[in-house]
Amino acid sequence: MHQQSGNLNQIPASFARAHSKPSVQLQFMLRGNSLAPMPSSEATGFRWLRTGDETFAAMLLALDAATSSVELESYIYTSSPVGERFREALVRACGRGVRVQVLIDSFGSVTLPDSFWQPLRQAGGEMRWFNRLTLRRFNIRNHRKLLICDDWVAFIGGFNIAPEWEGDGVTRGWRDLGLQINGPLARELSVSFDEMFARAEFKHKRFVRLRKRRAKHHASIQAGELLVSGPGRGRSSIKLALRRNLLQARTVQIIAAYFLPPLRLRRALTQVARRGGRVQLILPGKSDVPLIRLAAHSLYQRLLRAGVEIYEYQPQILHTKLVIVDGAVFVGSSNLDRRSLNINYELLARVTDERIVAEARDIFTEHQSLSAQVHRMHWRKSRTLWNKLRERLAYLFFAKLDPYVAWRQLQGMR
Repeated sequence: MHQQSGNLNQIPASFARAHSKPSVQLQFMLRGNSLAPMPSSEATGFRWLRTGDETFAAMLLALDAATSSVELESYIYTSSPVGERFREALVRACGRGVRVQVLIDSFGSVTLPDSFWQPLRQAGGEMRWFNRLTLRRFNIRNHRKLLICDDWVAFIGGFNIAPEWEGDGVTRGWRDLGLQINGPLARELSVSFDEMFARAEFKHKRFVRLRKRRAKHHASIQAGELLVSGPGRGRSSIKLALRRNLLQARTVQIIAAYFLPPLRLRRALTQVARRGGRVQLILPGKSDVPLIRLAAHSLYQRLLRAGVEIYEYQPQILHTKLVIVDGAVFVGSSNLDRRSLNINYELLARVTDERIVAEARDIFTEHQSLSAQVHRMHWRKSRTLWNKLRERLAYLFFAKLDPYVAWRQLQGMR
């Protein structure tokens, strides 16, 4: 695939840039948005963004407040009113002398013409397509969603920049979740972005290998850590962190847009329930990918038999990615399926801040109040042979065939 240009274990030169102080405008913006605790030079602050409308408003505000740098990474970006609003904000930032870099996945945004970015390039911004589509490596995708302004305020989660995410996720738009991160932990996200941006075009022989990152600041380490992963059958930091947290877990709450975890992770979940812990899953009642929902149905009976509670979100398409294990929260771009855990480039934050964990439980409860519980006896009686056959075929496609094709492509890129 592509030849590595430098050692990924070394901090890129751009990290020096990340230690600059946040602008006065950004500090004011953070206070205005009631972010607590306020990040100092040694602390990281967090704030949940619960709807698409809230998330887009906060991101656009941060873009207009940026004074030194903007880094935007997205899987899906559409030529739409919301896409144009973001592009205009990026162009305005360029006009203020801000360094603007944009990284968009070429598969997720296949309908977006390259000409859409001409105004940004003319204004002095940089835009790159991640892994332009080829038959040899179409499966290797960048599924991360990330915005960083001035290396001090960052946004992660499941939100793409498309009209589907506008609304509240109840009466209008897909249901999703984001997290605003301010302070030193955002600097680590900037380093991760730099690695991806430098290798976006896959002009090297080997594919990008990513490693788990911990923030280098003591306060940030206490608040949380960043988990990044990429394609291959190796040790995914996201999978390892989830399994490690599940070993002694007593309470597990998961909201997953696509739920098809590998066997070992699935066993870890059922073992929590079997030893007397409580495991609750909120999964889609309707999905933008009906086949993967069908594949997830093939797992319901075993999960229910083990004592796992399953709920299906009813009002809109569910796109939330949230895992709460006792006193820790995982949030970011990764789904709990094999594509996210073994194939895609993904990004999660693990946060242990007590306030953020408590608010995450409130978010789970809110989702649960809008969901219908799946009961074991009713589920078992409702399954026809045709249902089971379709679910099994869907499972084989997503859990076996898709990872196999990706693995074959990776072998050709080594």
